[in-house]
Amino acid sequence: MRKVTLFIACSVDGYIAREKGGIDWLFTDNDYGYKKFYSSIDTILTGRKTYEQALGFGEWPYPGKKCYVLSRKPDNKADKNVEFAANATALANELKRQSGKGIWLVGGSEIITALLNAGLVDEFVVSIHPIILGSGIPLFAGIKKQQRLKLKDVKTFKTGLVHLMYDAAE
Repeated sequence: MRKVTLFIACSVDGYIAREKGGIDWLFTDNDYGYKKFYSSIDTILTGRKTYEQALGFGEWPYPGKKCYVLSRKPDNKADKNVEFAANATALANELKRQSGKGIWLVGGSEIITALLNAGLVDEFVVSIHPIILGSGIPLFAGIKKQQRLKLKDVKTFKTGLVHLMYDAAE
């Protein structure tokens, strides 16, 4: 069965973006394991707001990957890069049963919450950036049940960034 991996960055105080979605504080000076992770996946799950933000990056940031955008408005038209879907948990369950590489849960917070509450996130790679934002969009909000994690690895970088890698505990 394929695994869903939350590979995401957050501030020390647990925010994935500023209140209006800004991510200008994220480090972009190094790869931080992104290329290796990116080569391990073939499917991406993202929310509509994260998708719209990615459109502003210029060139499509996820070439060669099947990308699903979760939206309450599934009538959005697919383009050459994405397909829209309305039900995150149903889609994740279906994708996990298919053959293929890993599935990257990019964000945002609402999609993360839905998949965590359904027990569908298998791995976590959280890159903690050495900054306190004070407010913003929280990494975890609305979680309905406790979930234990099993630490797999910790990587530290000279910049102060720390990768925490966990498996969902059974």
